[in-house]
Amino acid sequence: MGTVTSLFARWWNTVPALEEDEEEADATKRYRPLRKHPELFQARVPATWVAPELLEIVNACKSGNAKKPEICSALRVEVKDVYSFLCFSPEFVKLFVSEIENFYASGIPARRPNSMNNYGVIVNEIGMRPMITEFQQQYIWPIAKVLFPEEASQFDSHHSFIVRYTAAEDLGLDMHTDDSDVTFNVCLGYDFTGATLTFCGYMGAPDHRQATHVYSHEIGRAVLHLGSRRHGADDIENGTRMNLIIWSHNSAWRRAHPSRLRREYYSKEAGPPDPVCLSYTHDRDFLAYKEKPSGRASGRNRAWCPPPGKEYENFPDSDETM
Repeated sequence: MGTVTSLFARWWNTVPALEEDEEEADATKRYRPLRKHPELFQARVPATWVAPELLEIVNACKSGNAKKPEICSALRVEVKDVYSFLCFSPEFVKLFVSEIENFYASGIPARRPNSMNNYGVIVNEIGMRPMITEFQQQYIWPIAKVLFPEEASQFDSHHSFIVRYTAAEDLGLDMHTDDSDVTFNVCLGYDFTGATLTFCGYMGAPDHRQATHVYSHEIGRAVLHLGSRRHGADDIENGTRMNLIIWSHNSAWRRAHPSRLRREYYSKEAGPPDPVCLSYTHDRDFLAYKEKPSGRASGRNRAWCPPPGKEYENFPDSDETM
């Protein structure tokens, strides 16, 4: 149990590098003379880049009369506390994808966006942070503070990156939660089948590992949810999917809720997990319900969930088999 306890503590206290580490990254300096669309690197978001539906939602939120969850018809409630909306115009999608493809073609090395994605780009590190910050403050925040008034009372930083899934690279992403207070995730391309997004419960809740919804990506459409919601990217069947993800952070909310970093915050699980909500990387009982995924040997010794003392009744003692 001591090993599992230490793994849990290490997981809770592992925070990826944020903006202060991304300031004038080497990739930013090297890519500056190669930029294809300079307008993407400025602190402005022209109205032609956003979908009319997004403008409608933002205006409704700013009116002061918006009530959760029926802000306006343009906002779709996927499941409780998970929302989606048309976000970017075809003009922006074409421009942004072209720039990312240009960066890939440059051959400039880029850090992985997080510990679970092997292919992607931290867009802050190639110089796009001013534009992303403007978009966060002018479009994401007005919506998020109505939907999630505590976690989104302010946004003072973000970790923003591209993820890419293909049959030859990352097929999908294991079940996880985000190191964000609010997560924005928009599909930018291309043609693909599969690659849905499965949602489960909230970290630490009794139904943490119970399935709640399967979301199907559409190009230009964004999904918005709390970072503490367990979710995973289902395997792509064919084609390529590329998404822009913005992890918004609220330092004041984090300081006011230190209990989220403590083991006692995690409630005892109500019952066995739904198989689709299991994480090979994080869950101690994974092999009691599913076979070991091929090609995922690394990370198995990080299993910590559920924490000791928070197991459901008749929890299988499968630590030895993992």
